[in-house]
Amino acid sequence: MKVAIVKLSAMGDIIHAMVALQYLKKSNPTLQIDWIVEQGFASVLEGNPHINNILPVNLKAIKKDRFKIFQEIKRVKKYAQNHYDLIIDAQGLLKSAVTAKLLGKNRAGFSKGSIREGIASYFYSQKVEIAYDANTIDRNAKVMSEPLGVQITQQMILDKEPFLFYKDTEVLSELSREKKNIIFVIGSTWESRNYPKEKFVQIADALEQNVLVAWGSEEERVKAEWIASQSHFATLLPKINLNALKAMIAGSDLLIGNDTGPTHMAWGLNRPSITIFGPTPVNRVYQTSINKIVNSSSKVNHYKLNKEDYSIAEIEVDKIVELAKGLLYA
Repeated sequence: MKVAIVKLSAMGDIIHAMVALQYLKKSNPTLQIDWIVEQGFASVLEGNPHINNILPVNLKAIKKDRFKIFQEIKRVKKYAQNHYDLIIDAQGLLKSAVTAKLLGKNRAGFSKGSIREGIASYFYSQKVEIAYDANTIDRNAKVMSEPLGVQITQQMILDKEPFLFYKDTEVLSELSREKKNIIFVIGSTWESRNYPKEKFVQIADALEQNVLVAWGSEEERVKAEWIASQSHFATLLPKINLNALKAMIAGSDLLIGNDTGPTHMAWGLNRPSITIFGPTPVNRVYQTSINKIVNSSSKVNHYKLNKEDYSIAEIEVDKIVELAKGLLYA
């Protein structure tokens, strides 16, 4: 049986959906799974033995040049020549639903009441019902497994095997053999989701370990450079690709970061982590014995996130440091 999964973005959402793959393949080892993804996130999927083909698209390019749509339609129609028995839209947006329609006739996805863009549900022949404000990981697991007749329980997710894979990279030389290695993920898509850089410095100074500050954009680099200049224990990482980032996180003792894709990599790699939440819902993640959260006092509306909510800045450094020490020396 050939299955195409449409999960285009973003990094954290892709990671949260990937947990289902190991159980789908365990249920049916002969299943062929192809994954359609925005090309900028394709390397998140690379190396996963449960994916047969990673099929990139560049739908984001259409925002800058609307005529790119014809190029992308042609590309998706070429993928459709694989003759899929089932297409699962695990995204639930109009653009992902249209992509799924171009791939084949037998399509599954969220029901109208289970997604933000309810119109997408009209493109599916199988519809999966789950509350929009349910845990994000549970939602992804259900929409990917139910159309295939597979049940993935919360306990199965807690017992998961690591599912992010990487190749060796020179940047691993940044890891210390004498001290604990801590990755800081300091950026995200909104400024209000970012824990203050001054407080990251205080965390580094309190833990007194080998803190490696990761960054992606130029804005993040400036902030990371400042953190490294203010703490004797913090080091600016060089610009690295997603493969190297996975490798660094896998080799670390702890990751501390905002609610953003690279932070969720730690969960996918079964590495200890602390995710700091402000204006976004904490049920985007699973809390485990090694994956903890710290959140502000804000009441978050799942249906209308407040980008002007800067309550993350109110979270006390001591709370994070205490959690970190418990994870580092458990």
